[in-house]
Amino acid sequence: MAIDIGQQYIITGGGEKIGVVLDIETFRKIEEILEDCGLARYMEEVEGEKVLFLNEARQYYAQMNEE
Repeated sequence: MAIDIGQQYIITGGGEKIGVVLDIETFRKIEEILEDCGLARYMEEVEGEKVLFLNEARQYYAQMNEE
């Protein structure tokens, strides 16, 4: 997935790049990609864990709050 970033740099008087300016749409695309990657990693981490039905999950979390 390639996106045209179209960045602009913030540069010091000495010519050192110290920051980047992105348009909001590009920032949102990057943010979405990062969130998708994080979700994919989490899904891989919990792949072998037991699946709980809704009522089981409620009971489990209720017990956690009691401790």
